[in-house]
Amino acid sequence: MISLTRSIFIALLVVFSSTAVFAKARIPLGEREVLNKVLDLPDTDEFKLKDGNFFDLATLHKEFNIAYLLPLYITEEPKLVGFDEQTETYYDIPQNEIDAILASQKRNKEELNKLPFYTRYGGKIVALLIIGLLIWGVIPSKKEKVTPENI
Repeated sequence: MISLTRSIFIALLVVFSSTAVFAKARIPLGEREVLNKVLDLPDTDEFKLKDGNFFDLATLHKEFNIAYLLPLYITEEPKLVGFDEQTETYYDIPQNEIDAILASQKRNKEELNKLPFYTRYGGKIVALLIIGLLIWGVIPSKKEKVTPENI
């Protein structure tokens, strides 16, 4: 009798403690800023910051996503910014200076300032597939008629 009571108590304890853990786990949903390094500039005095680090070029855009993995749509188109990878900070640089940096590095601005396919369209495709699977799972399938056979 004691072992049955103890087993029920332990089972209830596990059930209630696990729901408290899962209640705190939430899927992040919302808008966030994303930095992607696109051009590694040479470590010369021309690209040196005051703190001794060197900056590179990155794209900065804002997107609405789910769980940091599923970008649903872009809320702000990408722009080129200066990026210090060690401190993970970005700097707004005037457009004419960015054009001069790209000209000195012989790079094309349109080639660097674009989003990858998954960021632009992949999240929408995956979201549509998930919604389609959910709808397909809800729709009842036709059941075959079973006819009795004589043995």
